[in-house]
Amino acid sequence: MKKLYLASALAVVMAFSSNAMAVDSTGCGLGSMAWRGQSGVVPQILAVTTNGTFGNQTFGISSGTSGCDQNGRVTGGTQRMVLNFLENNMEQYALDASRGEGETLDTLAGIMEVDKNELATKVHDNFALIFPHDDVDAVEVTLNLFKVMNA
Repeated sequence: MKKLYLASALAVVMAFSSNAMAVDSTGCGLGSMAWRGQSGVVPQILAVTTNGTFGNQTFGISSGTSGCDQNGRVTGGTQRMVLNFLENNMEQYALDASRGEGETLDTLAGIMEVDKNELATKVHDNFALIFPHDDVDAVEVTLNLFKVMNA
């Protein structure tokens, strides 16, 4: 049941991240950058064709350019998904983070592809760093969350 809930939540987050469709679904490369922010089959086909024709994904992955990081992931994808999720679930996330357990933490662990117990512990232990003031916004919380997780 939890897997079904996680899959449903992830699908909703992906559906609301309309500005990321072509880039995130076609990988990195010049084609993906050229059709960034466009969704649908045609921009995806054009992005993949451009990437394949010019062979620039390999260069982008190895050099960290063309929308890729050094690990070959499309930069910003996971962070964008986390931000979109937190923008819609900020209050519940704050409650779950303060307790160190809850559905929003389980969902975030799935989005971030990390162990949910590790995430829950780090978020709970670093609550004051993630939520430094009362009027913190989702962007700041997302950045702080990744700082804590990468520390």
